[in-house]
Amino acid sequence: MTENIHSIRILVAGEHGLVIEFGSVIAPEINLRVQQLARLLHFEPIHGIMEVIPTYRSVSIYFDPLVITRQELSRQVIHMLGRIEHQDVEDLLSSRVVHVPVCYGGVLGPDLEYVSRYTGFSPQEVIGIHTSKPYMIYMLGFIPGFPYLGGMSSEIAVPRQERSRERIPGGSVGIGGNQTGFYPIESAGEWWLIGRTPIKAFDFTSDNPFLFSVGDYLHFEEISTAEYFAIRRSVEKGTYIPEVSYL
Repeated sequence: MTENIHSIRILVAGEHGLVIEFGSVIAPEINLRVQQLARLLHFEPIHGIMEVIPTYRSVSIYFDPLVITRQELSRQVIHMLGRIEHQDVEDLLSSRVVHVPVCYGGVLGPDLEYVSRYTGFSPQEVIGIHTSKPYMIYMLGFIPGFPYLGGMSSEIAVPRQERSRERIPGGSVGIGGNQTGFYPIESAGEWWLIGRTPIKAFDFTSDNPFLFSVGDYLHFEEISTAEYFAIRRSVEKGTYIPEVSYL
């Protein structure tokens, strides 16, 4: 997939917003351009910008119109886009893969049976598809450390629940539509819960509170119930070291 500065759309978002849209689909190449621009705006901030929000395929910029006009901001952003246009996207790809142990089904994954019935696959086949490949982290948000992942097989996609659950335990792994991920902390949510991981993706007591970075990959791996509780005890003692590999 290719894109260039002529295919990028700059959209108005209210009185003090600008959206730089790189494409219309979720794709690693597009998201890497999003990350490029967001990083450039972070390290070379434009006077007047109040907030920069990267998403799957766009960057939202909120600015103070009393400090910088939309026209001038657009001009400077277009200049930045010109600088990043010819950088090789392949050079930006992270190869870091964080392995996430997951105990599927049972009380830790109470909706696995529902996903199985909805998709027509057996529970073990759902697990096999879910763990078959690493998923790229496109962005973090919603709650601290929540990874927005791309690339889940449409074979196990399930529409979100109509009503949000008020309390989903931290570590719960879920499927919502054609997306998957896990809740780093207890939260409300609408996804179907198929398992739970004992590791922490967010630890506010740590000097480096986030386990993942945007652009990393997650690889879910099935573990037994006994392994789940063994790892959880290790996490609670602070002795667990997540497995990391490289593509």
